Amino acid sequence: MNSTDVVILGGGAAGLMCAIAAGQRGRRVVVLERANKIGKKILMSGGGRCNFTNLHCEPVRYLSANPNFCISALSRYTQWDFIALVEQHGIGYHEKAHGELFCDDSSKDILNMLRTECTRAGVDIRTDCDVTGVTRDDRYIVTCADAVFDAESLVIATGGLSIPKMGATDFGYRLARQFGLAVCETRAGLVPLTFSGAMLEVAGRLSGLSVPAVVSTEDAAQAFAESILFTHRGLSGPAILQLSNYWHPGEAIRLNLLPDQSAEALLLAAKVAQPRTLLRTVLLPLLPRALVLELEALWWPAQARMRLADIPDRTLRTVAASFNDWQLKPAATEGYRTAEVTLGGIDTDELSSQTMASKRQPGLYCIGEAVDVTGHLGGFNFQWAWSSAQAAGRVA
Repeated sequence: MNSTDVVILGGGAAGLMCAIAAGQRGRRVVVLERANKIGKKILMSGGGRCNFTNLHCEPVRYLSANPNFCISALSRYTQWDFIALVEQHGIGYHEKAHGELFCDDSSKDILNMLRTECTRAGVDIRTDCDVTGVTRDDRYIVTCADAVFDAESLVIATGGLSIPKMGATDFGYRLARQFGLAVCETRAGLVPLTFSGAMLEVAGRLSGLSVPAVVSTEDAAQAFAESILFTHRGLSGPAILQLSNYWHPGEAIRLNLLPDQSAEALLLAAKVAQPRTLLRTVLLPLLPRALVLELEALWWPAQARMRLADIPDRTLRTVAASFNDWQLKPAATEGYRTAEVTLGGIDTDELSSQTMASKRQPGLYCIGEAVDVTGHLGGFNFQWAWSSAQAAGRVA
C-alpha cells in the first residue's frame, strides 16, 4: 500500500496543473495516467503548437447547464496567470486571430513546463497505470494493476470521450456515478458536421476548399464569423466547429457566404451596370470558382448561360437570398472520433464552484473536461483546465 495525500486520476492538462498546485502546498501528490505518456492532447493541440489560452476568457465563451459555474474558477486563476507562468519559463508565444495564444515552437514547451513544475513540487507521476477500482472508507483506496494507493483526496481529471484513439474512456463518469454524483448527458463538441444526399456530393467535390462565412443556428441565436472547410463528409473549419456545440440533430444551420455585403443589392446593381454579363461572372471575384460553379448548378442551372439582363429580378433575389442565408440540414456530426471536446459531463450542481469539491462526497474533486463546462474553440478549454485545476489543487 502506497500512502499519500492526493491521488489525481489523469495526466492531462487539468491533472498536471492540479498536481502542481497541490504539491506547491506541500501535499504528497500522485498522478496516475493510464496511457504510456502524459499530456497527449497537449502535444497534438493547435497543430502541434498548443493553443494554450485565449486573451478573452469571459464566462460567455463557455457552455454548461449552469452558465455561472465557471465564473469563480476563471476569475481566481486567469489567462494572465497562465501567461505569466509561460513567460517565467521563457516560452515564446504569439497571438493569432481572436486572442488565441500559441507556442512559437512546439506544444512540447507547455508539457515540459508542466513536467518541470511537477518535479519542483515533488509530484509522483505514474504512467501505464490502469486503475481497476476505487473505494472509500475514511480514505480513498485506488487499485491499479501493480500498485495500490490510499489518499485523503481523490481528483477526477480523466477528461471526456473525445478522440478515443488517444485512450479516452468514460471511466471518470462511471467513477463519479459510483460515488453518487449525477452526470449530464454527453455528446461530441467542436466537431465537423456530416451531410447526406446532394449536399454530400457537393461537399465531396469541393473537399479541401475553405472560405470565410458567417454560420448560425437555425434560430440565429448563435453565429460565428470564421472560415468553413468543405470535406468529403460535409463541413468543418473553425466556424462549423464552433457552431457544432450548439447544433442538435434535426436542426438546420445557416450559412452566409457573402457576410460583408447584400447579395441582392450586388446582383441587382450588376444587372444595371453589366447587363450582358453572366451571373457567375459577377460572383467569381468574390468566391472560389469551384464553389460558384457548384452553386450555379444548384441554384440557377436554367439561367447559367443567360445574360443578367434576361434574368428576372425575382430570380436574382432568390439566388441572392441563398448566398446570404443558405439553409442546410446536417445528417450528424463526425462524433467523438474527431471531436475536440466532450459536451456535458459531471453535473456542476454536484460541485463547489470555488473548490471543485463534491458536495456529497468528502475529499472528492472533479476538474477539466470531465465536468459539464465546455469552452469555445480557441484556447478556452485549456484555460478551463488550468483554472478548475488550480481551484481544486489549492485545497485538495
